[in-house]
Amino acid sequence: MTIDWIHFTPWRSLAGGVLIGLASAMFVLLNGRIAGISGILGGLLRPQRGDVWWRVAFLLGLVGAPIVFAVFAPLPETRTEAGTFGLIAAGLLVGIGTRYGSGCTSGHGVCGLSRGSMRSLAATVSFMVAGFATVFIVRHVVG
Repeated sequence: MTIDWIHFTPWRSLAGGVLIGLASAMFVLLNGRIAGISGILGGLLRPQRGDVWWRVAFLLGLVGAPIVFAVFAPLPETRTEAGTFGLIAAGLLVGIGTRYGSGCTSGHGVCGLSRGSMRSLAATVSFMVAGFATVFIVRHVVG
């Protein structure tokens, strides 16, 4: 394995991680809720009175932040090697996994681990192992 030194951005990555951590901490301290994207989105599928607008605002912020960023700096290049069918299948599998795992990587991996949740540790380890196995199988076994 080699490091792509041209695209290696430790300071930007660190800044992004700090911002995610601060935003998650502020969200739980000010709103009393976990910043788990699947739970926030799932709450819109079964809306409860007085519980919709903050969820919509949160999701609009997720979509709007890169748009605002693009005003000040070019967005990084993205490259996807999967086809449309592969992306749809992967999205559905992730959605199913977040339902069975009672949360997603943001809820368990960022918020749950920072709270010392053993359940979140088990979920995050499962996410990572499944991801490693999937990449290995797709890249080295299937081809």
